[in-house]
Amino acid sequence: MPARRVDSPNHNRRPDGSEIELLVIHGISLPPGEFGGPYVEQLFTNRLDPGAHEDFHELAELRVSSHLFIRRDGEIIQFVPFHRRAWHAGESRFRGRDNCNDFSIGIELEGTDELPYEDVQYTRLIEVCRALQKAWPALDEAHIVGHSDIAPGRKTDPGPAFDWARLRHGLYHH
Repeated sequence: MPARRVDSPNHNRRPDGSEIELLVIHGISLPPGEFGGPYVEQLFTNRLDPGAHEDFHELAELRVSSHLFIRRDGEIIQFVPFHRRAWHAGESRFRGRDNCNDFSIGIELEGTDELPYEDVQYTRLIEVCRALQKAWPALDEAHIVGHSDIAPGRKTDPGPAFDWARLRHGLYHH
């Protein structure tokens, strides 16, 4: 997949013996509800200026990243190589296993919980998921989840506006 590489310092080695078995879909916009700006990239590279927006004060000290970010226009940015552990899930649990970052790939979609995601974002996400499933067959339908699924009560993304049926249809009924 063609992706623009922007290296994030926010990653480390996966624990010995951990395999990629989970794909986590996120939604993000900075400032909330605003699209197209440089702020998500700045957040994932520790360059977010806390003075740029009132909502950034608590975010500027965070050390977070995802493997991929899919913008509203379909551009894909890769921040962390897939074999490395990106810091996207935080406190999380999937089927009794904690620390989902250890065994997952994180994909951020530029969006909010309430606004529909763009057609091109679904197209790119489906392309990415297919490529990842070829590399890691464990990433079947049951192993593609939302951030809200692994951190319920703490996270709500990708939100009710994300069309899970559309993603599944694109992956399994083409």
